[in-house]
Formats: sequence, structure tokens, C-alpha cells
Amino acid sequence: MADTSLLADSAQVAGFDWSFFWHYLISPSGTFLEGLWRTVYISVVAQALGVLLGLVIALAQRSRFAALRWGGGAYVWLIRGTPLLVQLVLVYNGLAAAGVYRFTDVQVGGLVLLGVVQAAVLTLAVNEAAYMAEIIRAALDAIDRGQTEAAQALGMTPSLTMRVVLLPQALRIIVPPLGNEFNLMMKSTSLLSVIGLQEMFLTAQSINSATFKTFEIFLVAACYYLALTTVWSFVQRFIERKLADPGAMPPPGLSLRERLVGGRGGGPAPRGTAVVGKEPTLAGREAS
Repeated sequence: MADTSLLADSAQVAGFDWSFFWHYLISPSGTFLEGLWRTVYISVVAQALGVLLGLVIALAQRSRFAALRWGGGAYVWLIRGTPLLVQLVLVYNGLAAAGVYRFTDVQVGGLVLLGVVQAAVLTLAVNEAAYMAEIIRAALDAIDRGQTEAAQALGMTPSLTMRVVLLPQALRIIVPPLGNEFNLMMKSTSLLSVIGLQEMFLTAQSINSATFKTFEIFLVAACYYLALTTVWSFVQRFIERKLADPGAMPPPGLSLRERLVGGRGGGPAPRGTAVVGKEPTLAGREAS
């Protein structure tokens, strides 16, 4: 009994409401769960669109037409050189203020797609495409040029060579940085609060305004973000194993601890990533 009183007094002195924290962590409100769901589906849709658009831009950068190469390079330069927060405000508020376009709610079947969700997905996808374009371009450049020449000798068209020969091999190189990008995407959704999108972070802000339990509710939000990224780490590891070259020796791989807190530093690259005559470097977000 005395120990319980001592713990309660310690919590009161520290100003931390443990009962509030555990309540929202274990049984969050419907509003909080709705914000969590928005965080997840916006991340998935924006990442998928970003990968597709990034592939188009990467192919444009490898085109034999100078206009396409310059256009792809300018896109990457512009998007990677400006903050995502500024892009969100420009797309949602700036376009409406300039009279260019205003995002309005759209009804698709029985669902209502909010205008702010449209702006969020569009901006996140456009931003992500610039980083994915560099990742995909670097992965394609890492493949031995002799394979393209061999495909041409067999009579394959450039598009068939890309689909059958190059992209399947590049996919093994793309997946690890793609996983990191999706990890960042889920955390970047917290910036959507600036345009009034009620995702998980803004929901936590609303609860904080009503309860003044600032540390407790944002710690709950941090735990849920951590849970999302941890689950994705397992999914990413599963995908990497599925895409591993069956004819190669199994790579040493990262342990769960290294995947969650950081990979190995230095040392040779795992077997299957090095390509003859090319360095398997990827121009991802960390290199920007």
C-alpha cells in the first residue's frame, strides 16, 4: 500500500498522468483511430503513386532525347531542393489563393474523398517521386551494360529489355531504399497537420488542446508511429528475402536489432549487390 502511494506521489510530482497514457495507448478513442487509419492509407497511396511517377522520371532521365533528360533533371532538382512543408502549403493554400485550383470534396461511389486528402496525397506523391527517380535511375545504372547489349543482340526492343531484363534485376537493388522511403513517408504525414488534415498528429494536438496532457498524448502518438515503422521493418525484410537471388549464396542480412536501430557500418556489401564495373550506390534521400 505504501509502495502504491509512493508511486502515485512520484507520478504527481513528475507531472505525468500514467492512467491517461495507458488508457489512450491501449484503448484509444475512435477519433484517434480514424487519424491513425488516415496516416496509413495516405502513406500507402502516396508511396505507390510516387514510385510510379518516379519510374517515369527515371526513364526520362535515361532517354536519348535531351528535352526529356533536362525535364527529368529539373524536376528532381526543384522538388528535392524545396521543403515538403512549403510544397504542402503551396499546393493546398497557394493554388487556391492564386485562383489556379481549389481542392474540393469529391464523391466516388459511396465514399467522399476530402479535398485536403487529395492535396496531401498529390503533394506527398510528387515529392516522393523525385527521390524514387534517383533511386531507380541509380539501380538501373548499376546493371552491367553488357546485359542490354545482349538483349539487343537477341532482337529485343528497348521496352521489352527494360521490362524483362533490367527492371527485375534493378528491383532487388531498389527494395531496401524503397523501404526506407516508405518509413519516412509514414513519419512525414505528421506535416499534413499544417493544412488541417486530421491525421494522427493533428488528432493528438486536438486531444492535447482539450486535456492539456501534452507529454502523455504525444508520447502515445510516438508509440504508434514506432509501431507502424516496426511492423514495416518486418514486411520489408520479408520482401527482401522473397526477391533474393535463388542462385546466390544467402547474404548475411541485418539482424532485427540492426534493422531497428541502424545497419552495419563499413564492411563489404552483401553478395548480390555488387555489379561488375558499377558501384551499387543509390542517390536516395540521405545523399541529397
